[in-house]
Amino acid sequence: MADLNEVGNAVAAQFRGLNGRHPGQWPIVPRVMCAIGVFVAVLILAWFGYWSSQLDELDAGEKEEAKQREAFTEKIHKAINLDALIKQKLQVQEYVSTLEKALPSKAEMDALLSDINHAGLGRGLQFELFKPDQPVVKDYYAEQPIHIMVTGTYHDIGAFSSDIANLPRIVTLNNLNLTSKDGTLTLDAIAKTFRYLDQKEVSEQKSAKGAKK
Repeated sequence: MADLNEVGNAVAAQFRGLNGRHPGQWPIVPRVMCAIGVFVAVLILAWFGYWSSQLDELDAGEKEEAKQREAFTEKIHKAINLDALIKQKLQVQEYVSTLEKALPSKAEMDALLSDINHAGLGRGLQFELFKPDQPVVKDYYAEQPIHIMVTGTYHDIGAFSSDIANLPRIVTLNNLNLTSKDGTLTLDAIAKTFRYLDQKEVSEQKSAKGAKK
């Protein structure tokens, strides 16, 4: 215990009378403590003034590297599956072409209306009403409703509905109302067919939407 006190007193004695003396003339213990303090201060200044920003840049660089690696892996995956993607694209284009063929153009609408009329006459039905209504224009196609009313036997009306469903163009029967009078059936319905818009109509449709916005 006495030895520790002597050591403590010896160390404390080295810190006495330092005022006015050049640090190079200080005893060993104050000089070592001063050097450690300067070293710690330099470390703190270096951390906040230089290393901190460097670490932030390093972290950002690691994130960017991970992002680039992910993009590179995705591109490699696409390159490996390029043939399959090209084949899939051709299949989609073929499917879209098939759908477009099922939709008549504006010039073909009259022929389609004639096909619907002939389908009814071919089954011996009597048309009481055949009235194309105002078309409803969508983004890339137009919906053409046709109000029809036909009379005939149950069998003939059923066959007519089947013929409509089997037309090469898309035609649907909606809002069906079937009534009977004096042994004769009357079908009142809305036949809907669809046609694709030509480029001029698509442009007009986009221009109209732009004007509304």
